[in-house]
Amino acid sequence: MKTKFFQMGLKEIQEQNDLEDFKQGLTDDEAGQRLAEFGPNKLEAYKTPKWKIFLRQFKSMIIYVLIASTLITLLMGHYSDSVIIGLVVIINALIGYYQETNASDALEKIKNMLSTDATVYREGQRKDVPAEDLVVGDLVFLEAGDNVPADLRIVDSDNLRIQESALTGEANSVEKTVEAINEENVSLADQTNMAFASTSVTNGSGTGLVIATAADTEIGKISTSVSEVKARKTPLMQVIDKLGTNTSYFIVAASIAIFIIGLIFDTYSISVLALAVVAMMVGAIPEGLPATTSVILAKGVSDMAKNQNTIVKTLPAVETLGSVDVVATDKTGTLTQNEMTVTDIMIGKEEYQVSGIGYKPTGQITKNGQPVAIDEQLELFLEAGFEANDTELTEEDGHWIINGEPTDGAFLTLYHKIHPYGDEPKYEELDILPFDSEFRYMAKLVKDKAGKRTLFVKGSPDKLLEMAKKNDPNFDFDYWFEKVKRFSEDGKRVIAVGYEKEPGTIDEITHDIITDGINFLGLVAIIDPPREEVIEALKVMNTAGVAVKMITGDNAIIAKSIGKQLGLADEIHAITGLEWDQLNDEERIEAADKNQVFARTTPSNKIEIIEALQKNNKVTAMTGDGVNDAPALKRADIGVAMGIKGTDVAKDSADMILTDDNFATIATAIREGRRIFDNIKKSILYLLPISFSEGLIVAYAILTKNDIPLHPTQLLWINMVSAITIQFALIFEPAEEGIMKRQPRKTGAKFMNRHDVFQMAYVAMLIAGVSLIVDAWMVSSGFSTVIASTTMVNVLVVGKIFYLFNIRTPKLALSKELFSNVYVFVFIGLMMILQLILTYVPFMHGIFHTGPIGWHEWGLAVLGGIVVLAITEFDKMIRIIHSKKNA
Repeated sequence: MKTKFFQMGLKEIQEQNDLEDFKQGLTDDEAGQRLAEFGPNKLEAYKTPKWKIFLRQFKSMIIYVLIASTLITLLMGHYSDSVIIGLVVIINALIGYYQETNASDALEKIKNMLSTDATVYREGQRKDVPAEDLVVGDLVFLEAGDNVPADLRIVDSDNLRIQESALTGEANSVEKTVEAINEENVSLADQTNMAFASTSVTNGSGTGLVIATAADTEIGKISTSVSEVKARKTPLMQVIDKLGTNTSYFIVAASIAIFIIGLIFDTYSISVLALAVVAMMVGAIPEGLPATTSVILAKGVSDMAKNQNTIVKTLPAVETLGSVDVVATDKTGTLTQNEMTVTDIMIGKEEYQVSGIGYKPTGQITKNGQPVAIDEQLELFLEAGFEANDTELTEEDGHWIINGEPTDGAFLTLYHKIHPYGDEPKYEELDILPFDSEFRYMAKLVKDKAGKRTLFVKGSPDKLLEMAKKNDPNFDFDYWFEKVKRFSEDGKRVIAVGYEKEPGTIDEITHDIITDGINFLGLVAIIDPPREEVIEALKVMNTAGVAVKMITGDNAIIAKSIGKQLGLADEIHAITGLEWDQLNDEERIEAADKNQVFARTTPSNKIEIIEALQKNNKVTAMTGDGVNDAPALKRADIGVAMGIKGTDVAKDSADMILTDDNFATIATAIREGRRIFDNIKKSILYLLPISFSEGLIVAYAILTKNDIPLHPTQLLWINMVSAITIQFALIFEPAEEGIMKRQPRKTGAKFMNRHDVFQMAYVAMLIAGVSLIVDAWMVSSGFSTVIASTTMVNVLVVGKIFYLFNIRTPKLALSKELFSNVYVFVFIGLMMILQLILTYVPFMHGIFHTGPIGWHEWGLAVLGGIVVLAITEFDKMIRIIHSKKNA
C-alpha cells in the first residue's frame, strides 16, 4: 500500500522529491513544465445554461397534455382557445424557471475561497507567485494571516497554528508539527503535519511541500462532491409529480377511449369530436396544480423570512421540513456557539462556576450557585489568564469577536466579566514568549505601576504541573492530575495557570526561567458551549418524532459530552469516522439509525451518513456552517445553513438559511412545513374533484350525443381563475390542533387515503350531476346555449365556493372554524367580481362564449352549491361520530 504523506519522515520526503534541502525548491523550468502538464491550481465550476433550465420546466405529463391541446386547437383554427391554453403552459414554465435560477452557485464560492497569491521557494530564492501557478513539489512559505494556497506537507514549523474549522469542524486552531504520523488511517483533524487549501494561518510561520493542487486538494474534493451530488426530489414534489402523471395518464386514456367511442357511433364530425375531447382533457387536467402549489409554498417562504429569520431558497424546501424524520447537524457553530467559554475554575481546594456563554463579557463567578467576592488569589488568577495572552477581543456591530486563539479569547472574556471592558490596564508588557507547540505554554513578563515585575504563564496542565512540583516538593501533583482528568472526561479542555515574582532586573523571558519552577495558581475548564435554545428545540422535535444526529469533526469525548448536555437521547451512542469507514453498506444503514453522535468525520463521511439514512427511508435534513458540510447539505432532502457564521459555500449549498443562526428555528420551521403540507393536500383534494367534474360533463355529453355544454376556454377559466382566487384562501389556513404531536409522514406513504379517493369521486359526480341537471332544465326551458353554458360555469364556480368551506377543516364548516381564516371571504369576493366580469363585460363574451344571466340563473347556482355543501358535511359528520366511537 502506498505510504501517505503524513506517514513520511522528512528524509523520505526529500528523497522522493529530489530535494537537497527545504529552502531550494523547484527551478522555474521544472515548475513551468509541471504547470503545463497538470494545469493551474484553480477550480472550475460548470453552470447549466439558462436555456436548458427553461426547457426543463416543460418536462411534465400535465404540460405535455396541455401542449398537445394547444396544437390541436391551433390546427383546428380555434385560435383563442389555443392562445389561452398556451399562456397557461408558459406561465407554469416561467414560475419553475424563476425558482430554479434563483438558487446561488456554491461551486463559485468554493473557487473564491482559494488564495490568490503564494510565497514559494524557487531556485533557492523566496518569491511571490500567483496561487494558480503552484505545482506539486513547490515549497510554500506560510506566516500568520496567510490563507493556505494548496494542500501541503509541513516540513518546517515555528509555532505554526492553522484554523481549520470550516474544513474539519474543529473550533481551535491546530498546532502543526513536522513529525511523521505512524498510523495508516488518520482523520483530517488529526493530520497535524498537513496544511489544507482554504484554511488560514493564525500563529507562527512554516514551510510546506505542495502535495496536491486544484481538484486534488481536500477543498477540491469537496467541490467535486458538491458538483456530483444529485439533490433528491422533495417528498412533496415526488407526490405531486406522481399524482400529476397518473392523473394525466388516466385522463388521456379516458379521452382516447371516448374519442374512439364517438367515432364508432358517429356522434359528431371528426373536427367537432376532436374539439370535444380536447375540451374534456383541458377540463379534467388539473393545470392549476403547479401554480397553486407554488403560491402556497411561496407564501410559506415569505412568512418564514418575515417572522422566523429564515431564508428559503427553493420553494419545495419549506414543506420538506414537515416530512423530516431526522435532522443531522454539525456541532460547532450549530449546536454550539463556536466561541470557547470558561465554565469552571479550580484554585486550591475551591471550585467555582462561571456563567455566561460565548465571547460576550457578561456573567459572573459563583460557588454553589452564589456570587463570590473576588479575593486576592482569584484576582491574581484572572490577571494571569488575561496577561499571558496575545489575542484581541473586540465588539463589532453588536457582536463580540476575537482576533487570535479561541482559548485565549475565553480568558479575555472571563477577565472582562469582572473588570469592565476598556478599563486602563494594570500592567505594562515587557516581554512575551508566544505559545510553542514544543513547550506547550506561553508566558508574558509585565510590571505594575510600582515597577514590580511578574511573569504570568498558562498552558498544558501536564507541563505546568511538573513546573509546580519542581518549585514546591509538597505540591499535590496527584490531586491536580485527577481534577484535570475529571474535566477532560466531561469533554472540556483544561488549561493550567501559574506565575513567578521576578527580580526587578529581568527584561527578557527564557524557557530556563519558567522550567525552573512556577507558583501554581489553578485550572480552568473550557468548552464550546451548547446553545441554550437548542435544548428546548430538541424537546419539541422529540415530541414530533424527529430524531437529531450530531455529525462533527470534533473528538468523540467532547461530542458525546455535548450530546448529553443537549439531551440528544436518553443514552448516547457514538461512532467515529474511522470506525464508520470499516462498515459495509448494510452495517452503515444500521449504524446511522443507532448512533446519535458521529465524531471525527470527514466531508465524505457526512454525505455517506446522509445517504445511509435516506436508504433507510428517512427524510433527512442536514444543518451546518462549514465548507466540509457543503456536500451533505446538498445531498440531504433539505440543507439548512447558518446565516451569520456560515461560510458562503455552506449557504449556497443549502436550501434554507437561518439568518439568526438559531437552531431552534428548525423546530418552528418543521411546524410550518407540516401546516403547509396540510394546506397543499387540502388544495389538491379541492382542485381534483372540480377538474374531474368538468371532464365528466364533457364525457357525458359525448356519450349521450348531446351538444358540448362547455368550451375549452370556459373550462380553463374555471380551473385557472379559481385556482388564483378562492383556492389561495387555503394558504392562510392555520395549523390544526396537535400538529407537532403527530409522527412524521412515512416516506413513500400514499398521499390520499381511501376516504380521500372516495370523496373526490362522489364530489366530482355530485358537482357534474348538479350542473348537468341545471343545463338540461335550461335547454328544455328554451334558454340559448350561450346563457345555458354561462349558467353552468357559474354553477360550477359557486359549487367550488361551497365545497371550499367543507375542505378547509376536519371539523364541521358551520362552527367556530368558519371565521378562523378571514381571507376566505376576501378571495370569495374577488372570485365573484371576476365572475361578474366574465358574465357581463362584452369583450369577455367573445373570448369565453358567455352572455349575461338573470337572478333566477344565479339562484340555481347558489342552490346547487348548498346541495354540494350539505352532502359533503353529512359525510364529514359521519366520520367525526365514527372517530369518537373508536377513540
